[in-house]
Amino acid sequence: MREPAKELHRALEILELPKFITKDDIKKQYRFLAKKHHPDLGGEAQKMEEINYAYKLLMKYIEEFRYTFDENEISRQHPGGDYAQRFRF
Repeated sequence: MREPAKELHRALEILELPKFITKDDIKKQYRFLAKKHHPDLGGEAQKMEEINYAYKLLMKYIEEFRYTFDENEISRQHPGGDYAQRFRF
C-alpha cells in the first residue's frame, strides 16, 4: 500500500507549495508551473506529467478531505495499515 502522507508531501514539493494552502493557491501555482514547463513551450514532458499528477492528487485531497497537509490530518484521513491495530484490546 502506498503511503498517502508521502505522496501528498511529494506532490507539494513538485508544485513548490507549503503545507498550509488553499485551493486557489494550488491552482495558481499549477498554472504558473504549467506555463513554465509545458512541452509546447520548451519544457519537458516528464516534468509536466509530474506537475499534472501532483495537481490532481492535491485537488482530490482538498475536495474530499481538508485544507491542511499536516501529517496528523493526513493520518486521520488515511489511517493506513495501523488503523485496525489501534482498536484492538
